[in-house]
Amino acid sequence: MQHLAVRAQALRAPALPTDPTPLPSPASLLTTANRCQRPATMVGNTPVLWITEPLTPAPASAHGRGFWAKLEGANPGGMKDRTALHMVARATARGELTPGAQIIESTSGTLGLGLALAGIEHRHPVTLVTDPGLEPLMRHMLAAYGARVEMVSEPHPAGGWQQARRDRVTELLADDPRAWCPDQYRNPDNQEAYEPLAMELVAQLGRVDALVCSVGTGGHSAGIAKVLRRYFPRLRLIGVDTVASTIFGQPAGHRLMRGLGSSIHPDNVDYPAFDEIHWVAPAEAVWACRTLAATHHASGGWSVGAVALVAGWLARTSDADVRIAAVFPDGPLRYFDTVYNDEYCREHGLFGIEPPNEPVTIAHPSAVVLDSWTRCTTVVDPKNRDGTGDPTVPQSHSDTDPDARHARPAPTDQAQRSHIAETAPEVGP
Repeated sequence: MQHLAVRAQALRAPALPTDPTPLPSPASLLTTANRCQRPATMVGNTPVLWITEPLTPAPASAHGRGFWAKLEGANPGGMKDRTALHMVARATARGELTPGAQIIESTSGTLGLGLALAGIEHRHPVTLVTDPGLEPLMRHMLAAYGARVEMVSEPHPAGGWQQARRDRVTELLADDPRAWCPDQYRNPDNQEAYEPLAMELVAQLGRVDALVCSVGTGGHSAGIAKVLRRYFPRLRLIGVDTVASTIFGQPAGHRLMRGLGSSIHPDNVDYPAFDEIHWVAPAEAVWACRTLAATHHASGGWSVGAVALVAGWLARTSDADVRIAAVFPDGPLRYFDTVYNDEYCREHGLFGIEPPNEPVTIAHPSAVVLDSWTRCTTVVDPKNRDGTGDPTVPQSHSDTDPDARHARPAPTDQAQRSHIAETAPEVGP
């Protein structure tokens, strides 16, 4: 019995300290996180993060310069969750997408994640046509999310992998009369999907003077800028492309970076909306991605690196009170085999190349074939949609005023000013 008593004593819970740390009160446990009953409701309301040195190198007199990064990687799959869900919802409302019909689309990856989410949400099978450049991790994740992944084996002679994928989509649609293709390159719903993101920026920042966006399909740069200019008519839009992309008048070439750039000319690119264009090389984007990760614990893929490089330069060269928003389209997960893989980066010559503090400036996109960070304030529409014979798009923004890039936007009307003051708190820089 004595042994049993000793054993029972040993099994008893240890005595509480005489002055225990108090448990947090229920009030301190309150959170703004949403309760999501469906996967699609996790999309949106992403945070903004203040980005400073070393992405915004500046003299001591300009210490503290920076820009606000909209972290779209906080969505389940990335920024294109927004457009995938919106395009599917609009097509359903119009009767173009019938219950249970197959969704077929070309993708380099991120839209595929969004369409897989939309397929789960709206109960549609999803087939995604991609190419050998898709990261193995992404291919496995798309399959895990229930999508069928089909790979093209040869690039199109003129349109590259992008056109080869689109041609295969056309073949698959012919085999299934009920199937529907979002056609992210031409579908105006792609642009409209980003109105909520723009309104989130108004609410979070109170004022946006300049917007920096990567350009691929053209959807988010066009959609966000259109909405922001309702509130800030003098908003500057800076587009970020990759070298060897044809979107803004450069010749087509081998493109290592995915998620921005194109070998075709998407209809969703709103050429007159841009004030200037920057082209960034893969090694420069890798440097920015890895620098972001090491200094801000926030990074992403090729587009994020390219956008961060340009936004940092803009913050350093603009007046101190210019408020800059930069859209980071995704997070780093899918790029572990590329941007964050040392062996891959060594194999492709992406190490040991630190970008210059300033881009090279050219007068016209046709002046030279680019292979490194370059900017141009002459925006060119290669398709010459206006039929004038001159592909140069007239600029109605800062290109007509050399000092406008340092100027604050003109005040909006009183109703707009009152609305912004009531709905958006003033933030620091």
